[in-house]
Amino acid sequence: MRAKWLIGLVLALLLTGCTGGAGGKDDGTITLRFQSLAWQEESVAANQQLVKEWNATHPDVKVEYVQGSWDSVHDQLLTSFEGGEAPDIIHDASDDLADFAYGGYLADLSDLLPARLKSDIPQRGWETTTFGDGIYGVPFLQEPRVLIANAKWLKESGVRVPTPEHPWSWTEFRQITEELGGDGKYGIAWPLKEPVSATLNLSLSAGGQLFHRGADGKVTIRFDKGDEVVPRTVHDQANTDHSASPTTLGSSGSDTLPGFFGGKYAMVPLGFSYRQQIVQQAPKGFDWQVLPAPAGADGLSQGVSPQTLSVAEDSPHKKEAVQFIDFLLRPKNMVRLALGDWMLPTGAQALKDPALHTADNGWATGTALAAHLRSAPAQSVRGYPEWKDKVATPAFQEYYSGAIGLDELRGRLVKDGNLVLARYQR
Repeated sequence: MRAKWLIGLVLALLLTGCTGGAGGKDDGTITLRFQSLAWQEESVAANQQLVKEWNATHPDVKVEYVQGSWDSVHDQLLTSFEGGEAPDIIHDASDDLADFAYGGYLADLSDLLPARLKSDIPQRGWETTTFGDGIYGVPFLQEPRVLIANAKWLKESGVRVPTPEHPWSWTEFRQITEELGGDGKYGIAWPLKEPVSATLNLSLSAGGQLFHRGADGKVTIRFDKGDEVVPRTVHDQANTDHSASPTTLGSSGSDTLPGFFGGKYAMVPLGFSYRQQIVQQAPKGFDWQVLPAPAGADGLSQGVSPQTLSVAEDSPHKKEAVQFIDFLLRPKNMVRLALGDWMLPTGAQALKDPALHTADNGWATGTALAAHLRSAPAQSVRGYPEWKDKVATPAFQEYYSGAIGLDELRGRLVKDGNLVLARYQR
């Protein structure tokens, strides 16, 4: 019996030596798991190459690249957090962080971030990842919503073509889409399968806020004049002017591209990164251009939810994880990631890179909008996902289709919405 016990003890010690401590090998090397949500070929290649470069120069801290998916990231992260198996470094979007931050799953990076990185990203960027008194992610990629236009159609129509310096107003935009439409064609195709974030983010330009935080810290919903501008424009284009295609209101952005290439719509409002799909899919000779979204009382202001990098609270190597994030987001590396994803970097130094100021594929237009991007209105509102799914999405869809009027929309967003939020703020 004693011999068997000794053999068991030796085996146990050998196994312990082989596995080492959590996140490290027996030779002292630390291994960090980096879950990336990059999915476009160029973006995956850029991320993997940067991991390779880090590993080549940091023999004591190795990074393991783990491929995640935007389609399932929230549930997958929740499961991994609760199971104690979360990756050390987490790629996500800022509007997905609130519940994880308040739930104690993400590390507060306030005292871990290097001064260089903290000063390079403007304060408006940090606001997207600040919950309470802590910073729970590093915002690094962002994209404005822009108008992708049929350049030949616009030129032949003779309408004034907007620039970031002289954009269309929302009123002028409605008039121009009406002028461009006719004969079975439409001036605009709104892909509003997911209408809430698009509506709220664009509404910042007109002074719309919707969510208002009181002195007690609690959030309530008001649907004021500024909040009406964008919804009313879309509704009237689709139901009064008939300048917007009614069939695309329930479509995704990708769904509108065949009709756009086929000359059915003059313009489509899309996220900046859709340019890659257009470059890949547009017929040979198709002439397109990027235009700024319309401006309102607050100019070109627009809400965004940047892509972020966070550190798991359970990670035993938070300091090293932040060092890797700092490496990944050096200005030149941030540009590589932005070009790979066809998005804009958040860093001030990266935004100066000449590659982001070329007229090719509308890069210069998008980069000119970076200074106008703000934290999305619902960024830190607890209960927003439920409000969006159960109240706002069906209400906006019915309003845009013409099934309900503006007063009914307001009532549902405000009355039903405040009942939902109240449950999260007791």
